[in-house]
Amino acid sequence: MTLPRIAITMGDPSGIGPEVCLAILREERILEVCLPIVFGDAGVLERVAGLVGVPFEARVLRPADWQRDCRSLGEPAVLDLGRIDAAAVRPSAVDAACGEAAYQYVLAAIEAGLGRQVDAVTTGPLNKEAMHAAGHHYPGQTELFAERMGAGRSCMMLTSPELTCSFVTVHVGYSDVPGLLSVERILDVIDLTVEGMRRIRGREPRLAVCGLNPHAGENGLFGDREEERLIMPAIAAARARGIQIEGPLPPDTAFLAWRRARTDAFICMYHDQGHIPLKALAFETAINTTLGLPVVRTSVDHGTAFDIAWQGRANPSSLFEAVRLAARLCLAR
Repeated sequence: MTLPRIAITMGDPSGIGPEVCLAILREERILEVCLPIVFGDAGVLERVAGLVGVPFEARVLRPADWQRDCRSLGEPAVLDLGRIDAAAVRPSAVDAACGEAAYQYVLAAIEAGLGRQVDAVTTGPLNKEAMHAAGHHYPGQTELFAERMGAGRSCMMLTSPELTCSFVTVHVGYSDVPGLLSVERILDVIDLTVEGMRRIRGREPRLAVCGLNPHAGENGLFGDREEERLIMPAIAAARARGIQIEGPLPPDTAFLAWRRARTDAFICMYHDQGHIPLKALAFETAINTTLGLPVVRTSVDHGTAFDIAWQGRANPSSLFEAVRLAARLCLAR
């Protein structure tokens, strides 16, 4: 069986991305399920490897080599995109040059995915402030992927053995959330989640939908009847399609252990509604994936960790899990 080729973006060069990428290139459990190809800068990886005392022995490809050899590649590799001078990178610093480099790694991986040079993309952590300083004003990588891959509909899903959540809205202020909700958008996220969970679980999933307001609105006492006007009609439409779904649930009790045990995925109305319980329960194992794209995309569920960057202290487990999930989703297509 041919192993899936997975592009792994290095993330912000001044964060922990280079360190966890070095770890994945030599991780036997990863090499058993896929062929990892790091999209980044070889010079940065060499510098970090020397500082933290780990080997860097992967094959290094220049862009011209990649275009020639990408489909016949049979070993872990680094695509050296040459986007930044490794000697000039300052660890743990917000730097527009690093933001630009991280952005370009993602663009290159997206193009490789769309061109079928890789089977999936797994993204390392980038720093939004640095990316914005470079002039790229995306709320996050989810929105960047959706735009560049021309996704008609998409959503973020975080998944772990303990809890899985999909999001109707993500990187917006709380005051903007109600105006971004609609029956159509909620139903799109439900449909995308069903499709994603079928591939992950191998069966029809059981879903639960959170309300927007405290106590799920308590019959109109809180909010502007978003539950009655928007969420309940979406749930009814999903049930009419045969989807196993319940809600809207009061968000403060939706994630109790007994309900998690009988629910495959929760539909959340906004970012922290799902991120807080998920990171409390599964910070080191949760994986971010974007549903609705033409190419599998997963991501680590942590940031650049500037406080420990380039010190040999980064935990690569989230990246390992993200790559393993990408490999599984490739095989489930």
